[in-house]
Amino acid sequence: MFLKIDGSYGEGGGQILRTALSLSSILKKPVEIENIRKNRKEPGLKPQHLTCVNACRIITNAIVSDNEIDSTRLRFEPDGLKGGEYAFDVAEKSGSAGAVSLVLQAILLPLFHAENKSHIVLSGGTHVLWSPPIHYIRQVFLPAIKRMGYHATLNLEKWGWYPIGKGKIDISVTPSEEFSSIDLTERGKLIKISGISAVSNLPLNIAERQRNRGWNLLRAKGIDADIEIINAPSIGKGTFFFILVEFENAIAGFSSLGAIGKKAEKVAEEACQDFFQYLDSGAAIDEHLAEQIIPYLTLSEEKSLFTVSKISMHLLTNIWAVKQFLPVEINVEGELGDKGEIKIQGISSFIHYRPLI
Repeated sequence: MFLKIDGSYGEGGGQILRTALSLSSILKKPVEIENIRKNRKEPGLKPQHLTCVNACRIITNAIVSDNEIDSTRLRFEPDGLKGGEYAFDVAEKSGSAGAVSLVLQAILLPLFHAENKSHIVLSGGTHVLWSPPIHYIRQVFLPAIKRMGYHATLNLEKWGWYPIGKGKIDISVTPSEEFSSIDLTERGKLIKISGISAVSNLPLNIAERQRNRGWNLLRAKGIDADIEIINAPSIGKGTFFFILVEFENAIAGFSSLGAIGKKAEKVAEEACQDFFQYLDSGAAIDEHLAEQIIPYLTLSEEKSLFTVSKISMHLLTNIWAVKQFLPVEINVEGELGDKGEIKIQGISSFIHYRPLI
């Protein structure tokens, strides 16, 4: 029997699709998703979403129907889960700078539950709007889930910008059988702030202007930071500013992308403003990491607790999506748009995954 999921729930974007594919793959639970990305300007499967579907199809030998561009419904019936060598290209079916980080959101958690190691090469957008940039995945997300027992390494080979894409990453995944909970209500003392200001195929002084504006904003708050200038290898053009914040107990990241007509100084300002909001909140985890780690924490062995700088609709939607698959208790204290506290009772103590693979 297929579990039916309404893709229009909450923020009604691609996150429901990715979480559903990920958990369906692990639990070997057939799923039927309707109203895919209904709340978006152009609903249905776009190249990066179709890549998520087809990648999960391959790693689980699934039977899939309606896996076509613009489809608003999908049936996905997995049959086993296997690690190995894989390569997926977001632009395989049509030209796209779709985000490789979003493809990772669909396949990474299942591959942690495979029997053997995996190595994946992904091609597409590495630093594009509406998705976690690869620097965030590598320096914030992967260290966060490593604390829970998930081990992966990521290498950025080529940067991919909108609209051309054609960036490239490779990631190695080591399966694990034990997954820890987290207790992150206090981030502790500030240890280090660093960052990068990057350009591809544009004058280097754009990166310097981004860095200088970032420096000035941080220094006005009494903060020193080491910000590196990078001339990033890519066939496209783009700019990027990223701040990495390391505390005793937590890591957070904040970034912004350049665009035609957007001043370099504005790029740095956006990232710094997001950082300052997080800093003022006193929370341990930034809003983007919170939504990404929810599926991982539900599979841990005990209760997890963390504070988040802002409760987002993405976070609430992902919690809802997880609850469609698992009998998990997740309590959210706080209002939408405000600082909050999340409590999760992990379920791996009474759900065993290996026989399902």
